[in-house]
Amino acid sequence: MTPLVVENASKTFRQGSRSVAALQAVSLRVGKGQFLAIMGASGSGKSTLLHLIAGLTSPDSGRILINDQDLNRMSDRQLTLFRRRQIGLVFQAFNLIPTLSARENVALPLMLDGKDGNANGRVDQLLETLELTARREHRPDVLSGGEQQRVAIARALITDPAVILADEPTGNLDSVSSKSICELLRDLCAVQGRTIVMVTHEPSVAAYAQEVAVMKDGRLIDRFASGGAATAAELATRYQESLRAASIPVT
Repeated sequence: MTPLVVENASKTFRQGSRSVAALQAVSLRVGKGQFLAIMGASGSGKSTLLHLIAGLTSPDSGRILINDQDLNRMSDRQLTLFRRRQIGLVFQAFNLIPTLSARENVALPLMLDGKDGNANGRVDQLLETLELTARREHRPDVLSGGEQQRVAIARALITDPAVILADEPTGNLDSVSSKSICELLRDLCAVQGRTIVMVTHEPSVAAYAQEVAVMKDGRLIDRFASGGAATAAELATRYQESLRAASIPVT
């Protein structure tokens, strides 16, 4: 079973009197334990693609399958429950509940499903794994940016989802915290076999992924292996080569 399959997904938005093709017949597969970074300039379609995968919006055509489940065939309620249980979401802005402690924020998806907020000690185990045990009772406003993002990642992991989606997860972090979060995502993939799709415009962040997909003008123009060991400079060069190649007219 492939955790994530995108088949010929297209999406068009209206801007005033004109239509904008945000995504054009994009297809990709991400296997279990793969870490894929999606790169592209603003307006390239990378965030639209992530939103389709998350079920936050629907494609005009094509399909999104997660663990062989077609998101297009689900009702709004079914999709909400599926997203909560099978898709772990990590945002640039953390999106923690300010009145809840770190432990309560992590447990929230379980509690929304009517389950024990610390079933089988899983919340405490995650907090320990992410080095947050000492901060478990602290609210977000007294946590650093890096700590808040670790809490958000723990929350994304708590239901053991099929895929983790990270939207510019280091965008609000300093360089030290950014490196720590990138290493954490890489290790979740390498050690725990997590399937991760991350949107970023930073070569230094994408370099931690096993593969990089390049978006331009709503199309997936390239996908190449980085092995999680490419330097930022090497990846930036490869990324620019992909963009230049896509600009060459076909004769």
